[in-house]
Amino acid sequence: MSAESHPTLPPVRLHSDAELARDALVAPLFARAVRLARWAGPGTRVGIGGELVADQLPEAVTVLGLDAADADSAGYASQAWRVAADTGLVDVTEPEEDAGQAGGPGAGQDGEERFGTAAPGEDLALVTRGAPGDVLDLWLAALDTVLADAAVPDLDGLVDALDAGGEVDFDRLDWNPGREADFLDGVLANLYLLTVTEGGAADRPVPLPVLAASMIVPDDMGEPTDAVLEQVSDAMMRLDDQFRQLEPIGLVEFRPVDEELMAEADDAEITSGAAQAGGPAAVDDEDVSRYGMVRLTPLGLYGIRARMLEAGVEAPAVGELADKGADALLDAVSFYPENAAQAEIEQWLAGRELPAAVAELLAAARGDDEGGPLRRLRCQQALAPAGPEAEPAVRAVLDDAELGGLARVWLAERGVADVPAPDPEMVFWLTVDTIAAQLAADGETEELPLLMETLTAHHAGFFEQAWRVEHPATAYVLEAMGRLHPDKKAAKEARKAAFKARSRRP
Repeated sequence: MSAESHPTLPPVRLHSDAELARDALVAPLFARAVRLARWAGPGTRVGIGGELVADQLPEAVTVLGLDAADADSAGYASQAWRVAADTGLVDVTEPEEDAGQAGGPGAGQDGEERFGTAAPGEDLALVTRGAPGDVLDLWLAALDTVLADAAVPDLDGLVDALDAGGEVDFDRLDWNPGREADFLDGVLANLYLLTVTEGGAADRPVPLPVLAASMIVPDDMGEPTDAVLEQVSDAMMRLDDQFRQLEPIGLVEFRPVDEELMAEADDAEITSGAAQAGGPAAVDDEDVSRYGMVRLTPLGLYGIRARMLEAGVEAPAVGELADKGADALLDAVSFYPENAAQAEIEQWLAGRELPAAVAELLAAARGDDEGGPLRRLRCQQALAPAGPEAEPAVRAVLDDAELGGLARVWLAERGVADVPAPDPEMVFWLTVDTIAAQLAADGETEELPLLMETLTAHHAGFFEQAWRVEHPATAYVLEAMGRLHPDKKAAKEARKAAFKARSRRP
């Protein structure tokens, strides 16, 4: 796998489809949509857009067990009905429109208002009799509806923006539907990345200003300007409203912005601290939760990944390589964080006979291409938990120029007595391969100089021999040792050896 083709996102650990389907069924908005679909029948009246007519809403509110005295209950019922209609949980037959008659839209020739009808849809049966994947497909359709609604500005703004002809004045409203949808998708993509990145926000919610700043503040900006802070504040308040809408579908867990906080401080004061933070870990103010906190649920991770895949984004999931060959496994996990790589390898091994799996892994680890060292490192990681039944396959590569060193390390770690000593050429080759793999996996880390010192300490004249090693990464590794080796004399010898290696093998 070339550097251009490896995944740009770390792999996500998803719950099983059965667990996710259960989460979908208990998401408040989806559960309400199902309940209304079961209620729909010959007496259910709908308008031209398929919406419940006004005098049906009180009954819908009662069916849902909502508080009839709550002014928001009718809105919750309308939204649940829209989700039911958009997902196919309910089939709606709209009234024929006859705008030329006196009764207006939905009026018949006699001037009497006409209503459409509704009935449970065929897909409603999938809720109880379908496979988990069927339920998740319905939930994804519901999520599309909710995301579309969330990208629409406050209805009060829409009303204010109506011009004399009854059309929406988008210039006055300063609302671009495509731009708003793209912004929300970008926010959710950033939240997904923070969640799946090792050391990111997987176990803790993200402060809302940090998420807003990730969309507004340029990466190369030091101190945000007042204008930028104002944009962050505006975005934060927009997200506060949007996440309130997204929580009932089960996408996120959300703690809204503290209303008292908004009354106490102006926009710049609210966002200045969090907007300048590098990420969730950098925000340690004990009151940061007052700014709003959001976290993707396991169902939310599934949903955002599904949308990314549909958009053509490569978003791997742990376990999806279980039925692939060892070559595909090692190529992929070479670019995974270590914990995710280990989890993927364990799932791959779980479905195979160990001796054959070990032989396949070793065969896939060969190669003098640029990715070879990292494949061998991941192969060594895969073999680490293997027991005695792996020994025959490991012994079979003792004489292999590329795998012999790896095999000896594995056998020696298990206390096997009759492991043949490696010849000097193999020792030097393994040293170069090991450092090349570490550089490819983690770059120039703080631990790497110590590894270099350890590997070279027991070999007098190491660099005089190392530049002759027949490994494609020899010069590259020696140059790195020249920069990083903690012993100045050894570092100078490494630089000289690197020059010889380059001269020998440009």
